[in-house]
Amino acid sequence: MILEKVKELVAEQLGISKDEVLAESNIIEDLGADSLDVIEMLMTLEEEFGISIPDDQINQIKTVSEIVELIEKCKA
Repeated sequence: MILEKVKELVAEQLGISKDEVLAESNIIEDLGADSLDVIEMLMTLEEEFGISIPDDQINQIKTVSEIVELIEKCKA
């Protein structure tokens, strides 16, 4: 499932427990990521899922569930 993989990668990137990462978690406010963390995370996700995330979409991503939605859209 995409959500589980995203949660795993986000937790690994931020050095936190996977249990702390919820679908509704705000990546910056709730999980403590900074903009560089977000960019690195998205690069990892692109590689992991074999997708390309458009630059104009990057700034719109706020929550874990939005990452999942974007991956699903990019894979389609």
